[in-house]
Amino acid sequence: MCGRLSQYHGIRDFVDALSMPGAWANEIGEQALAHYNVAPSTPVAVFTPQRAHWLRWGWRPHWARDRAAPINARLEKVAHSPFFRAIWGHRLIVPVDGWFEWVDEGEAKKQPFYIHRCDGLPVFCAGIGQWGVGDDDGFVIITADSVGGMVDVHDRRPVVFSPALARAWLNPEGEKAEAEQMLLNLCEPSEAFSWFRVNKAVGNVRNQGSELLRPVS
Repeated sequence: MCGRLSQYHGIRDFVDALSMPGAWANEIGEQALAHYNVAPSTPVAVFTPQRAHWLRWGWRPHWARDRAAPINARLEKVAHSPFFRAIWGHRLIVPVDGWFEWVDEGEAKKQPFYIHRCDGLPVFCAGIGQWGVGDDDGFVIITADSVGGMVDVHDRRPVVFSPALARAWLNPEGEKAEAEQMLLNLCEPSEAFSWFRVNKAVGNVRNQGSELLRPVS
């Protein structure tokens, strides 16, 4: 996962898709988010248990100041990694409309693709993070190996849950071992997604707008 998202629906649209209306206090606002080209290290709207709020994309433990904050965590290692030990029990959902990947097609600039759900539902990405503490707050998205045709776009993809499993992931009473099994066995398959080429303008994070999501030949 290269690290670029779209998050343009309003937070209430995401809540409704989770079939839990009114379940979260909302610190985001009622308007459409209209973020078509979201880059790492910037605030992203996330769901933590009982709350929707802004959280910086990227996190590192306090003892790892000598490296950039990762934005993703590998499914295969995250549950047992010393690096993420402090936040493994702090589960969150990153609701997005889709994400971007870049493919080398032999041109001067790589070709960006936009990936989204075939059924039009929001993409509920599994994440972990730290919030309500201070300057070190942030989150990472958990990723898995791509399978099927998605491998041609990128070899990694976010772990995405159905609405029901997203609700279970957010349950603060859920066991850590159960959460790991959810990641390993219950994420949405690659067949749930479709993708298409988009304009290379998305490569510049200053560019925003719905035109970035239009298919190009």
